[in-house]
Amino acid sequence: MKNLLTSLLSLWLAWSATAATKPNIIFIMADDLGYTDIGPFGTKYYETPNLDRLAKQGMKLTSYHQCQNCTPTRAALLSGQVGARTGVYTVGGIDRFDWSSRPLRPVDNVTSLPLDRDIVPKQLKSAGYATGMFGKWHIGEHGDYHPGKRGFDEAISSAGQHFNFATNPKVDYPAGEYLADFLTDKAVDFITRHKDHPFFLYLPHFGVHSPFHAKPELIEKFKKKPGVGGHNSPVYAAMIASVDESVGRVMKTLDDLKLADDTILIFTSDNGGVGGYSGPYGLIRGAGAEGKSRKAKGADEDGGGITDNAPLRSGKGSLYEGGVRVPFIVRWPGVTKPGSACDVPAIHVDIYPTLLEITGAPKPRQVLDGESLVKLWRDPAAKLQRDAIFQHFPGYLGSGPGLWRTLPVSLIHAGDWKLMEHLEDGKLELYNLRDDIGERKNLAATMPDKAKELHARLVAWRKEVNAPMPTKNDGTKAAPAKAEKKGGKKENKAQ
Repeated sequence: MKNLLTSLLSLWLAWSATAATKPNIIFIMADDLGYTDIGPFGTKYYETPNLDRLAKQGMKLTSYHQCQNCTPTRAALLSGQVGARTGVYTVGGIDRFDWSSRPLRPVDNVTSLPLDRDIVPKQLKSAGYATGMFGKWHIGEHGDYHPGKRGFDEAISSAGQHFNFATNPKVDYPAGEYLADFLTDKAVDFITRHKDHPFFLYLPHFGVHSPFHAKPELIEKFKKKPGVGGHNSPVYAAMIASVDESVGRVMKTLDDLKLADDTILIFTSDNGGVGGYSGPYGLIRGAGAEGKSRKAKGADEDGGGITDNAPLRSGKGSLYEGGVRVPFIVRWPGVTKPGSACDVPAIHVDIYPTLLEITGAPKPRQVLDGESLVKLWRDPAAKLQRDAIFQHFPGYLGSGPGLWRTLPVSLIHAGDWKLMEHLEDGKLELYNLRDDIGERKNLAATMPDKAKELHARLVAWRKEVNAPMPTKNDGTKAAPAKAEKKGGKKENKAQ
């Protein structure tokens, strides 16, 4: 008996020592928040005092990229894989927009992340972390696809409305409550209950996605303030303020519980802001693009806009920088230098290997496409093993009659250089992002050797990940969206 007690005590002491060395991790993600929509990244109209403070205490990644819209970003973050491996490229089925008059048939889209992928919370849970998720999931809502079945100890998903919202599972809340506040309440409660051992909290807000609804008192505040450039909507400003309040409440909770020094806090957005579509560098004109079977047109679907991503080109739904470059802040006390910035290109699939390195969690069954960013967080002047990031979008995203946010395209971003290959006609666009962050001057014709070099690398990467290509449009009807073949109902909502 004495030997048994001694063994148990040794195991407990070993677990306690391990737990003490593992930082808590909080990953907060806004929805459709543009690159310059927060103070640390440039806005002079929206007010984000808590994010301003977070950036002063941590590090900004100034060249961090996601996918062009909601679902594929979430799939890439949680699986560590690019869309070419998961089949998740966009929101909904390929018939969401009318591509019948275009020369290519898009690759069929998977709308729920395949169940054979070991996602981040599952691995962190096996490393001793308590795991919680509250917010917009959007990669499978029912049965085995729900976050509560995929590694989260606690999970409540909600998206679609900011007031009178539904939750999965159903949770009662006071009449008139704002979704961002509800999700933050759940997050704060989770932190408080798990303060004595390592935890991973994923807080993906539905704000600031359409419909553009905000708390009346915050709208009134911004009605009195003059706009600056393309930042001028009191409602949108109020929505951003609510997300910033959420960050502030999480930061205060960490301070009150004396957890701040033991917690890595990350903030980002899932794609670019809804705006930047006007003028010659916004939307693409061409046949088709009318939305089909949509319940309502949001400003992100009809060529309108609620914000502006300038100096970046275009916005959500585009593979230009305005659609994929997003704000990113990480505070890791004792590791990230306060007030620092790193301009090394990074991308969504880097988060998974980063968290594995930090926590010592086991590797998943699937191959991971990214590289850990820990060395950059320790030293922003460090170099990664790779020198390029890639994106591949074999489909169409419309924006109203005859207007497209993007046509099928692949890209490579290597250092200062970005090359895009348009898959309909093979046209190349080459930009030096250091000199031309707005992607105004296509250098493909004047620098053919650089374009050829980067194009060869892009083709080689597509071959490496076995990226499917759109095929000739021969009139074949779209296949049903591939979603939730096991464990529940089909999900195909285009939020």
